[in-house]
Amino acid sequence: MRSRCHLINAMSEMVVPEVKKRLLDELENMGFPLAQATRGLHYSGNSSIDAAVNWLFDHENDPDIDQMPLVPVPINIEAYDPSYITEQVKLKAQELRDRACGKKEEEETKVEREREKDQARRKKEKEEKKVEREMEKYQARRKKEEEEKKVERERERERIKAGKELLEAKRIQEENERKRSIALRKAEKEKENRERDKIRRKKAEAWIALDDPPSVSNASTLMQKEKNSLPVKSASLPVKSNSLPVVTVTKEEIMRDCLRSLKRNHMDNVTKVRRAFQTLLIYVKNVVKNPNEEKFRKIRFNNPAFQDRVGNMKEGIEFLELCGFERVDEGKFLFLPEDKVDMAVLKSAGNVLDSAITNPFFGLLSRSREDEAFGLGE
Repeated sequence: MRSRCHLINAMSEMVVPEVKKRLLDELENMGFPLAQATRGLHYSGNSSIDAAVNWLFDHENDPDIDQMPLVPVPINIEAYDPSYITEQVKLKAQELRDRACGKKEEEETKVEREREKDQARRKKEKEEKKVEREMEKYQARRKKEEEEKKVERERERERIKAGKELLEAKRIQEENERKRSIALRKAEKEKENRERDKIRRKKAEAWIALDDPPSVSNASTLMQKEKNSLPVKSASLPVKSNSLPVVTVTKEEIMRDCLRSLKRNHMDNVTKVRRAFQTLLIYVKNVVKNPNEEKFRKIRFNNPAFQDRVGNMKEGIEFLELCGFERVDEGKFLFLPEDKVDMAVLKSAGNVLDSAITNPFFGLLSRSREDEAFGLGE
């Protein structure tokens, strides 16, 4: 490289071209830098200010417009003998050669540094891309793990749900079996009751054919026998008499007597009596099925339907009071407090009402007398 520089320097030397001093000063006074003024005068022929200015305007975008122009120094090889070159010229030439070579080396060093910077930048970018790829792989792996966990949780929920549904289906099946068993027992009991009623009706028809109906006094006597013969099923009330020993009367019997009185006092209107019994049975069943619902435990006294079916008969009001209903709000309502709901009493009331509706001799004969008339006694 240094030998090449020596060869170039040996061929020619570069110097600033000579221009007219006056024109150069005028251009500098006009504001042009020294390098631009020198370049404009040199390349415009060093003739005039206008030519130099026009050249500068035409070449203002040249990349070397701000550099001082250099021209080679002509060497007349024939006129000069190299052996006569002075020492000063040799030193000057050597200085120029060294300067040119130093500049070249500096440029090469600069290029080398730029190359190293570019390599470092590329290496850094490569490492960053590698880190990005690793991060993407890590995120993809995390995402896959999260999706697998989510799927597993969903499967677990499905297993739990299936287990609950299976238990619920089993419970429903058992409940249906229980209901079918209850319905079967109820059907058997109803069938048995129908057979018994059928036998009783036949016996009653045979008994009526004998044309020997019991008197009211005999019926009363039979009722008293029935009361004394029935077992005690609920809370009882002692009844004292001056001539008789203490007799225990169950609440069910009191309810039965209340309904008997209602039927006897309205014997001229069988339809009205039957409708009253049916309405009372509806009230009782509603409370039994929905003991927590206040609307089934509260009856407005002046309700037209209630008055038409039950309220116009004092025995109907007494029967509801025996079931636990109380007069409230100055007698405007019949109300059964929730804490006073007695299922045993209500079920006994339902049984008595059911008997009053289905037994044609209810209120006329006692149960013992009826059984005796039907041939069901001992």
